[in-house]
Amino acid sequence: MGMLATIMNGLALQEVLESIQVETRLLTALRLDNVAEFFIRRRAIRHLEKGRVVILAGGTGNPFVTTDTAAALRSRELQAEILFKATRVDGVYSDDPEKNPHAVRYEKLTYQQVMRDNLRVMDMAAIDMCRECTLPILVFNYKREGAVERAIAGHFIGTLVTA
Repeated sequence: MGMLATIMNGLALQEVLESIQVETRLLTALRLDNVAEFFIRRRAIRHLEKGRVVILAGGTGNPFVTTDTAAALRSRELQAEILFKATRVDGVYSDDPEKNPHAVRYEKLTYQQVMRDNLRVMDMAAIDMCRECTLPILVFNYKREGAVERAIAGHFIGTLVTA
């Protein structure tokens, strides 16, 4: 159900982007030929070369693998410069800020700090995969007005996890 939910979100994002004339391609780990293309690394790279926004959905298509790990894997496969973790909170905290009002937000962290302190940014397999290839992770609140645009433009928002 989670994989299908990400595909539904991908379809919604595609609809919004195409309504403002942004050319997109939705690629999924599950075969849904009537609504999306099946993920093939070379196909995704070709779409990027043509200037299209590539939306990846459906995780890896395998059980027991989180969408975080899928994002890290696909980012590595496509040689991304950064992984955006758009979430409901405005960065990484010392504790769950929705439950603990005294939780402290971090502006910058290393992969090692995240792993050592067991901070719940992403699952540890995803963090380790990003660490191995020094892929930065930007964690930010996608619900804030203009947050996605600011992240894409390179503005400092949220928490940056790096080497």
